[in-house]
Amino acid sequence: MNALRRCWCRIFQGAFRLAIPLLPYRRPEQLADVAALPSRLKARGCDSVLMVTSPSVAKLPGTRRLLGALEEAGIACTVYDRTVPNPTTDTVEEALALYRRGNCRAIIGAGGGSSLDCAKAVGVRAALPHKPLSKAAGVLKVRRPLPPLAAVPTTAGTGSETTIAAVITDARTRHKYAVSDFPLIPDYAVLDPEMTLSLPPHLTASTGMDALTHAVEAFIGRSTTGDTREDALAAVELIFSNLERACRDGSDLAARRALLTASFRAGCAFTKSYVGYVHAVAHSLGGAYNVAHGYANAVILPVVLRAYGPAVYPQLARLAQAAGLAEPGMDTQAAAQAFIGGVEGLKARCGIGSTIPELRREDIPALARRADQEANPLYPVPVLMDAGELERIYLKLL
Repeated sequence: MNALRRCWCRIFQGAFRLAIPLLPYRRPEQLADVAALPSRLKARGCDSVLMVTSPSVAKLPGTRRLLGALEEAGIACTVYDRTVPNPTTDTVEEALALYRRGNCRAIIGAGGGSSLDCAKAVGVRAALPHKPLSKAAGVLKVRRPLPPLAAVPTTAGTGSETTIAAVITDARTRHKYAVSDFPLIPDYAVLDPEMTLSLPPHLTASTGMDALTHAVEAFIGRSTTGDTREDALAAVELIFSNLERACRDGSDLAARRALLTASFRAGCAFTKSYVGYVHAVAHSLGGAYNVAHGYANAVILPVVLRAYGPAVYPQLARLAQAAGLAEPGMDTQAAAQAFIGGVEGLKARCGIGSTIPELRREDIPALARRADQEANPLYPVPVLMDAGELERIYLKLL
């Protein structure tokens, strides 16, 4: 990257880092069981809610248990169960129509990141009834409180239950954009492991590696704070201790609960400290080939960590200690390499490969430009790379 652009990126990131203490970040209230949610909603005067979910999640025993608890509390629940991967503006408007028809006063998102994003977007439209969702795209364009919002994740990876963003696809143009503002942070995060029991091993692995990537990129970036470092270290420890257990035995509730906690804490970390080139590259692959985001992150993470080189050795050494891969006092470079090797070993043991089969060599220049545009100057990465330098990352994924 040329010196002038490098200087601009660091000035931009420095201004953002200085602003972090002034921004209204908050943590959702954590609930350990879906049965605890109705009393929170009732206390806020919510007697009618909309649940945004998918057809498969609607059939889960945990979802039925939540519906029963809402009924016992005297809360009417309208269910929108047509959310799809990469929710569109059409699905948001369909759910919004049910929200209005049911005179709902709160929203529950139950499912993976797509359902939670759709629920957030419905909340935005309810708060801004005269503004199309596209006009809220970008950063800090909502600026109004949403209806009470609860997130019930069924995967342990996206961190959407803690974040300020919802990613939506325009149903007409297929353009994907994010709506990002502090009112989108859910009021409640229901971390109930029974809601994740149906997750098959390959999705358990990829979503767990997604959470690991959130934690690592937040920790090694240049916008960390004391609390984000603490969250990231805790998430890394929990993932290395529990991901293989959950992949081997999907009924292990203790491992499932630990991974939900890890996803939550990693989400808190990257919401405030942001991500880096792993995500920028993964997003480009998802857009071009529909590669699953968690899988892409898992493959890319060790490649980018090696590309950063000595600049991240001290941070990776601390992560290695948290993961149980290095002892205090171990040589910094050796500990950092142990962590990268530990990431590679963990993903391999969980059945994740080291390449992106869909990637075509001739597409790499365009993909690298897209990742460059996404990441620079926004992401506070430890080492700056332009499109030409990022192409080397893609070549290692072939």
